[in-house]
Amino acid sequence: MRILMVAARCYPLIGGIETHIQEVGARLVARGHSVDVLTTDPSGELQVEEEMRGMRVRRVPAWPRELDLYVAPGIYTAIRRGAWDLIHFQGYNTFVAPIGLLAAVRGDLPFILTFHSGGHSSRLRNAVRGTQHALLRPLVARAARMIGVSEFEADFFSERMGVPRERFVVIPNGAAMPAGSPGIKVDPHLIVSGGRLERYKGHHRVIGALPELIHRVPDVRLHIVGTGPYEGELRRLVATLGLEKRVTIEAIPGSERQKMADLLASAALFVLFSDYEAHPVAVMEALSLRRPVLVSDTSGLRELAANGLCRAIPPDAGPKELAAAMAEELRAHREVPDLALPDWDACAQALNDVYCEVLSSRSTVRLPSGGVTSWPPATRA
Repeated sequence: MRILMVAARCYPLIGGIETHIQEVGARLVARGHSVDVLTTDPSGELQVEEEMRGMRVRRVPAWPRELDLYVAPGIYTAIRRGAWDLIHFQGYNTFVAPIGLLAAVRGDLPFILTFHSGGHSSRLRNAVRGTQHALLRPLVARAARMIGVSEFEADFFSERMGVPRERFVVIPNGAAMPAGSPGIKVDPHLIVSGGRLERYKGHHRVIGALPELIHRVPDVRLHIVGTGPYEGELRRLVATLGLEKRVTIEAIPGSERQKMADLLASAALFVLFSDYEAHPVAVMEALSLRRPVLVSDTSGLRELAANGLCRAIPPDAGPKELAAAMAEELRAHREVPDLALPDWDACAQALNDVYCEVLSSRSTVRLPSGGVTSWPPATRA
């Protein structure tokens, strides 16, 4: 089967969708499929083409460089000139999605969409989400299948897009990390807050609660792991509160999985006080290393808490309430059981089943023996 995955971003950039593609794509290749990834590069600094874990990656230019809009006309051209049996759109919330969906519809190519929805720090972007959903609805409705990474996400977009719920499949992200290195022990005073450095992710709320938490747990420290446009604001907040010796803000490259595993394995508590998450990979990775997790009681995070995977507190909790909850978790020294978490093998198999179901319904599909895909000539504008 010739599969094209389309996303605004992929490795070496870091994030939930990037991890998803990296994990399931390689597993689909191992099942004998040809997997190509079509993505963008606003920086102009990454390779136009490369092979990554058996997948062939093509990057096209995108604009503007400073914003996460990813206007990339090359997506349309690449899809119309290529030859695949099925297209899987990974993520919906940039201009990559409508450009690519339009190309797939005009080319009469079967396609699947996984929403991978997330929040946004811009009030304007959040305000126009309803309009965005309305404009996307005619294209999204043409999808052979829609995938939610949680029941919450499937229910949410079924209602927002006006699409029957039975057209959705729920396939959770996997939870897989290397075991901690020999000698790594839990630091009873270390809290890790993980995720892209955006305001909606709530890292600033952890920092803001730290002075109160220090009164309760004097030796507590915070490690914020991630990259993003809100880093400067976070560092200024740390300096304003005089917490430079208590807070570390440091990114770990996606390729350094062992380093990330060691950090998570050493944490006494992982927190994510985000305004919106569908099914956060960062939380699943912490759970896979049996770390206690504290989240905001909202969106897909509420679903994880309802399933007994973590503890949730009100999304409007102030610094004192956040500090009290974190102190309680640190003092509890919770032994997290070996949970039955979804894994990437199951995720890849579920996607494989959906692909086969979609293609079996199209009598005109021809499955080539060689799995060769035709890319358009590579250019860099």
